[in-house]
Amino acid sequence: MLNSFQEGVLVICCVNVIAVLGMSILTGFTRLFSFGNAGFMSIGAYTAAICSVQFKLPFILSILIGAAVAGLVAYLLGSLTIRLRGDYFLISCLGFGEGVRVLFNYMRNVTGGANGYSNIPYCTTGLVALICAVLAFVIAWNFIHSKYGQTLSAIRENEVAAAANGINVSKYKKMSFVFSAIYAGWAGGLYAHYLRFITPSLFDLTKSSELIITTVLGGLGSLTGSVLGTLIVQLLPEIFRSLSEYRMLFYGAAVVLVVLLRPNGLYGYREFSLKRLVRSIKNLGRRVAGKETKS
Repeated sequence: MLNSFQEGVLVICCVNVIAVLGMSILTGFTRLFSFGNAGFMSIGAYTAAICSVQFKLPFILSILIGAAVAGLVAYLLGSLTIRLRGDYFLISCLGFGEGVRVLFNYMRNVTGGANGYSNIPYCTTGLVALICAVLAFVIAWNFIHSKYGQTLSAIRENEVAAAANGINVSKYKKMSFVFSAIYAGWAGGLYAHYLRFITPSLFDLTKSSELIITTVLGGLGSLTGSVLGTLIVQLLPEIFRSLSEYRMLFYGAAVVLVVLLRPNGLYGYREFSLKRLVRSIKNLGRRVAGKETKS
């Protein structure tokens, strides 16, 4: 029922929703900022593509392997860096993301290098992407509302108090880091099977920055806010396509405004509630009716 352009927008939105949900688990619930998630996306994309093209594995199995490899790399990287604090962790992730991109550029025999990797089967349709995005949201929602998610929230609120109560802070931070990488690898695999041709430049620092900006814009500690932020970031350039070359300028201005007006983001530390929305509409209607009665 959708034309190719509309389906493409839907697929890109769903892919980015999955990647941003992973970032939300990491940043919104443990306050760890990573500029390396584009690197995990590239690992998932290339692994899934190679599994499909070279080993002729089914699409779903290729995606699962890509996500698992991204999670394994994150586990190994987290074992070395998760105890770093603040800017040091961020810089280490930034170096990792750029290192992966450069490595894939030089692995011409495996990844095609700067010429790209082609002949990837087209499997990520709009329906597949939508199902994956909904499934990713349900999994993330149940994870956050489990005892593990509550522990992550405790670490976010007061890391020292959490450690004093016997919580292994490093273990749970690494868990959120691996969770984020698995989602990034999942998104990367879907992305590769939609584009059918990928290059390392698709997963550069700009992509990592976009994921972080979207997470902050939607609201830290909010899964529905992450979805809303992704839709805003992805759909506005399509609405104002003539100004698409100024996209990063708009992103920067939006982040500045959000930090000034709503430091926690559009839905920071709260989730969308239909009951709350209906209640707000009713209260607004009562206020308007009251003003009209007075006048």
